[in-house]
Amino acid sequence: MADPAAVLVAARDEGATIAATVEALREQFPAAEVIVADDGSRDATAREAERAGARVLMLPRRGKGQALSLAEVAAPPGAIVLADADLVGDLRPLAEAGSDLAVAAFEESRGGGFGIAKRAARDLIRLRSGFTAREPLSGQRRLSEDARERCFPLASGFGCEVRMTIDAARAGLSIEEVELPLRHSETRRDVRGYVHRGRQLLDALLAAGPLAVNHRGLRLPLVGWALGLRANPAVTAVAAIGLADDVWSGPERGFKGHLGAGNTTGVLKLVGIPLVGLLATRKLSGALLVGLAANFLNQLDTKPGRALKAYLAGAVVTGAPLGSAVLLLPYDLREKVMLGDAGSNALGAMLGLSSVSRLTGSSRWLAIGALAGMTLLGERRSLGELIERTPVLRTIDSLGREP
Repeated sequence: MADPAAVLVAARDEGATIAATVEALREQFPAAEVIVADDGSRDATAREAERAGARVLMLPRRGKGQALSLAEVAAPPGAIVLADADLVGDLRPLAEAGSDLAVAAFEESRGGGFGIAKRAARDLIRLRSGFTAREPLSGQRRLSEDARERCFPLASGFGCEVRMTIDAARAGLSIEEVELPLRHSETRRDVRGYVHRGRQLLDALLAAGPLAVNHRGLRLPLVGWALGLRANPAVTAVAAIGLADDVWSGPERGFKGHLGAGNTTGVLKLVGIPLVGLLATRKLSGALLVGLAANFLNQLDTKPGRALKAYLAGAVVTGAPLGSAVLLLPYDLREKVMLGDAGSNALGAMLGLSSVSRLTGSSRWLAIGALAGMTLLGERRSLGELIERTPVLRTIDSLGREP
């Protein structure tokens, strides 16, 4: 088996170990480029990695999966190896494996946890793909060109390995676990260790669910469906309709695209969401407000925080609930999660339903007219582009977002 084209390492605050790791990887894979994705380190990680001969990508703190995904974009074509920044051991047997995805299984299992995160990760992989993994969280992996194409961009955070295995297994690629005498820093049974393993567990759960690729090419968990857990059955129904579009939608965009394609999840939204509004309010104006508000926020959900900011502004006027949107906003802005159609549609339904209660007479129809006008405008031009060309709106829109 030929040497990989690149070795990718995600590192954060690993200044004490990264140089030794890079030097060992360069010795093991002399023909490969070692790329270190510095995930917002506060120490000398980048300097030490460069000194050891790696190419370093300086990134804001995004998470392991995002850092590796951005490193993969910068890597040359071909097979790749992934390695943790604190690794001690020889990964050459991974490159010699004949499978599409080769995963290092540690000969000696070390760690201070109770195995909860690992067992959960193993169960998630089996439930989603049928593959039973011995080391579901191992970060030492070799991917063939086919596996690289199928698995990247990776899921975010510490869920990247779980989703990588799921994607490879569901694509019918060969997977092999290779037992190797490796070591890395252990997480202990202390507060820091429990927090780390808790994040691993949460990221694995999110990675096994619906994902989408954002404007930056990062693959993030869709969490907007959680808004459907509210006690309001209308919001739950709208979130479910949006989730169907998240999971099964095709390339169609806009009213014209969906209607031209026939029976699509977009047509389901066009019919289903206003119908939910009609049943919930018993008013034509309610059907229009719910349907148009859901579509409007869906049109805005093209950059982090944009739809949530619009919702919060509308909620101040209509009296719609603020809590969920306030909680989601920082995670959406930092590109940790995405609303998806389920979230933007549910938020629109909440605005529409509150508008029926708060607005009366001509003010209600004025709101319907404004939303209808924005919908028609969005069919002809990108609302996001208009926002970015308007100085005041552009300033508000960019607040809190990574450049």
